[in-house]
Amino acid sequence: MSPVSPPPAVPASASAVSVVGIGADGWAGLPESARAVLLDAEVLIGGERQLALLPPECRGLREPWPSPLRPAVRGLIAAHAGSRTAVLASGDPMFYGIGRALTEELGAGALHVLPHPSSVSYACARLGWPVEDTGTVTLVGRPTARLASALHDGRRLLVLSADAATPAAVAALLRDRGFGPSRMRVLEQLGSPAEDCLDGIADTWEHPPGDPLNIVAVECRRTPGTLRLGAVPGLPDEAYEHDGQLTKRHVRAATLGVLAPAPGELLWDVGGGSGSIAAEWMRTHPSCRAVTVERDPARAARIARNADRLGVPGLRVVTGRAPDALAGLPEPDAVFIGGGLTAPGLLDACWEALPPGGRLVANTVTLESEALLAAWYRRLGGELVRLAVAHAVPVGGFTGWRQAMPVTQWSVQKPSHAPDPSHAPDPSHAPDPSHAPGDDR
Repeated sequence: MSPVSPPPAVPASASAVSVVGIGADGWAGLPESARAVLLDAEVLIGGERQLALLPPECRGLREPWPSPLRPAVRGLIAAHAGSRTAVLASGDPMFYGIGRALTEELGAGALHVLPHPSSVSYACARLGWPVEDTGTVTLVGRPTARLASALHDGRRLLVLSADAATPAAVAALLRDRGFGPSRMRVLEQLGSPAEDCLDGIADTWEHPPGDPLNIVAVECRRTPGTLRLGAVPGLPDEAYEHDGQLTKRHVRAATLGVLAPAPGELLWDVGGGSGSIAAEWMRTHPSCRAVTVERDPARAARIARNADRLGVPGLRVVTGRAPDALAGLPEPDAVFIGGGLTAPGLLDACWEALPPGGRLVANTVTLESEALLAAWYRRLGGELVRLAVAHAVPVGGFTGWRQAMPVTQWSVQKPSHAPDPSHAPDPSHAPDPSHAPGDDR
């Protein structure tokens, strides 16, 4: 068997931009293939810290990234078209790195990527944690609240830090969310001679800010008595701040099951109430997105607080009355209508906004809205069900069932050749929404 040939030292295409991953150990940690590319480059682009790791032998013009970085990517690369250009990245450029922005702006074919071990690989090697069993959350340029959705008792997490202040912010969030007993280790300057590790418990974390180049390892431990939040839809009602306008737990789980979120999809949650459907849609996968529309400003503010508490601060809250407030929103993959069904034109607008294959789910507890859903069901098909939940309650010295209000649910998927919605029931013939409940949940 012939020996394996080393990777080429230069891009296959002279016009390609080389993207070279570099670690905290700098030039000493680079393989010969990466060194050859950097020595040959006429233009070197990267952060100030990364550029400072290069020796004088790298004679290319050094261009630090401006701030903000993303809008400058295409222009800076274009300004050096025709030159041999190398971009420096921390660790693996395609793992929460500049590689993504470059790929989206220039296309994968325009790049020649030479990755370096990521900080996650280094951290797992130091801790003895299998990479495939370790969760990763980045807080670089993102709210600390994002971490909350990843907290589960016994789980191991690696948190990519934004700066030296991140570990203290992580400890504060763990305490606030009932995970104060969690063990934290802050791994600094991984791979360099200055590598260090700070150890402690979130409840008593008192380490001062250290090196800004760090990653936080968390072994999640829940405080006894803290409300348990699972990884699937149907969180306890107590997880939400609400004024009674809340899709209750069992109906919420059934509703998310029909909405069937998938990674990267966008939900419109119309008549947000407490935002529970949108929040749990986003908790199913970090790439899931949602916009919730709520006409009441107090409820809209409450939705934002619930989203932050449950680790989905990226939930977009639009305060306004649908369907007018839907104008200009990005195309949804699914729409949930939990309130305001009888508003003229609402169902038409939601159906029209959906692409082929998009899903629409509507819940109601009122007879007026139920009649409207039945009429649309007759025209467009789908599935019309009634969800009934009863809870055991004391009856004197015995126990009996207390029935919650039944919920009528219509769900439908838009076909490739959708029926003309102009032949569907005219919502303007529905009762005046000013005399109907403000939220049908």
